[in-house]
Amino acid sequence: MAEPVIEVEDFEDSNKPVKYGWRFWAVFPGLCIASLLSSLEVSALSTVMPTIANDLKSSTDTVWAIDTYFVAQTAMQPLYGQMANIFGRRWLLIQAVALFALGSGLCGGADSIGMLIVGRTVQGIGGGGINVLIEIIVGDLVPLRERPKFMGVVMGVFALGNFIGPVIGGVIATRTTWRWVFWLNLPVAGAALVLLALFLQVKYDRSTSVWAKLKRVDFIGNTLLVGSIISILLPLTWAGTVRPWSSWRTIFPLILGFAGLIAFLFYENSGWVAEQTMPLRLFSNRTSALAFIMTFFHGTVLFWVAYFMPLYFQAVLEHSPQHAGVDFLASAIPLVPTGIISGVLISILGKYRPSTIFGFVIMTLGTGLFIMLDDKSKTAVWVVFQIIFAAGSGFIITALVPAVLSPLPESDLATATATMGFIRGFGTMWGVAIPTAVFNTQFNHLLYQITDESVRALLANGGAYQRATKAFLESLNSIPLVKAEVIGVYVASLQRVWTVGVVFSAIGIPLSFFIKEIQMRTEKENEYGLTDEKENEKEAK
Repeated sequence: MAEPVIEVEDFEDSNKPVKYGWRFWAVFPGLCIASLLSSLEVSALSTVMPTIANDLKSSTDTVWAIDTYFVAQTAMQPLYGQMANIFGRRWLLIQAVALFALGSGLCGGADSIGMLIVGRTVQGIGGGGINVLIEIIVGDLVPLRERPKFMGVVMGVFALGNFIGPVIGGVIATRTTWRWVFWLNLPVAGAALVLLALFLQVKYDRSTSVWAKLKRVDFIGNTLLVGSIISILLPLTWAGTVRPWSSWRTIFPLILGFAGLIAFLFYENSGWVAEQTMPLRLFSNRTSALAFIMTFFHGTVLFWVAYFMPLYFQAVLEHSPQHAGVDFLASAIPLVPTGIISGVLISILGKYRPSTIFGFVIMTLGTGLFIMLDDKSKTAVWVVFQIIFAAGSGFIITALVPAVLSPLPESDLATATATMGFIRGFGTMWGVAIPTAVFNTQFNHLLYQITDESVRALLANGGAYQRATKAFLESLNSIPLVKAEVIGVYVASLQRVWTVGVVFSAIGIPLSFFIKEIQMRTEKENEYGLTDEKENEKEAK
């Protein structure tokens, strides 16, 4: 693969302080509130979903209320990247926030699980745009070398929503109706829309007609991509739980989806597309291509831990869901400071490879340490293990963006950022499906260790994941020997999950040594920065 011939060592350090005006700083509150909007309710939903399922009288379809959001979010991100180049950033972000608010209203007023799923889908379409466009806009306003510092702040606000979301959800579930989980988004979205409308005045092509712009959209490519991703992600949501992996209803859509991805790549490279959704030139240099691959594995391992550490707290330590949410803060909170530290170091040193190497080594170490956890592990032990994992992950978050973008021209900012978001989202879905399959398979393999036949029947074929709760374990208090056997099988199955997780995390270590240190730009070189006052007055007329 061709690599730029100029590397960072060939340049004299030109990292001079960049001055930003008041209009630049006025944009950030709107971006941060929009980021908070997309994270707050998503995390809060985890604690109120049982209440929703009971109120709407649905026990099996509620999984779709969670999964359709992530499917829609992931599938729409590449389209947002292309649309951002064609229609500009401002109105797309405003529209994405409005869609998220609309979906929130639909969910809050839902009187059936079907209406809730529709609302969550609309939210996902808006949420995908919010996440991608915020990163793109920060890239428009900040030189690449400065960007990790600012993205650390935005991601810190996003993480804040993840932290306080479960707490807010728990309070809402116990004090009032679950509908307020969704309705609370409306004033937050309103504040974001006002700030974005007032201060997000950025440049875009005003001379081309809407019809001419629409003709530039890669409708065929986007249809192929969205359809393929839906065909892959949907069976991943039910594989190993609702339907077995061996079912044709799982295998066929997976094959169809991957065939669709091959067709999409062929079409994008055919020369028939005037403006590609995911240009293959993004993968034409080694550093960007490896950074995309590492983005996939980072997203996979993040969700690997996010889904199975709470299971450890509940099924092994017998903590309640709310208690497990508090326990998991040790994995979440360190992401913010370590991400910011990594961003500052990258901006000062002008090098992203050390943070990438350090991040994957430490994240892999943290994942490996989880193998040691059992029902006798002390609180200090699992807290420290989580902090180690989160510290590594935080360093990676801010290091991969410059690794992807440094070798690429600034004109590819939007498509590269959207592609990165899409690959990260694609990885998160596998980060749920793969460990779930590993866990269920290992649990079935060890079921013989449970002497009570009726308990074995309850835990077989995915039942162990469903019943990984404090309430289930307490139901076994009258048969302490069987309870100890069940906890032992949970511990052994989780150890297999972490063992496989180490492999996925460790893949990033050798890859990070093969990326090159490319000179990070210290000046903005695109046409999408802030408008000046004359341009604003002209647009108003």
